[in-house]
Amino acid sequence: MDVIYLQVEDLVFVHEAEARTGVPAQVIRKWASRGKVRRFDGDGRPLGNGHFARTMYALPEIEQLARTYRPTPQRAPRAA
Repeated sequence: MDVIYLQVEDLVFVHEAEARTGVPAQVIRKWASRGKVRRFDGDGRPLGNGHFARTMYALPEIEQLARTYRPTPQRAPRAA
């Protein structure tokens, strides 16, 4: 991956990255755990649902990976 220079405005929480790119939050977190996108400490602001956001992600890196993202089709249920 090319080096991407980040501004403070480029850091977003996972729910914001999901809304902007259409990539599910679970996939974004998996990319971060595999080292494909960088994680940053969040500011701990409340999200309104009793949770606090602690991790921020680099939106340009997620957008770059989102171009090639294809959701995996789910398996059809088996007949009993």
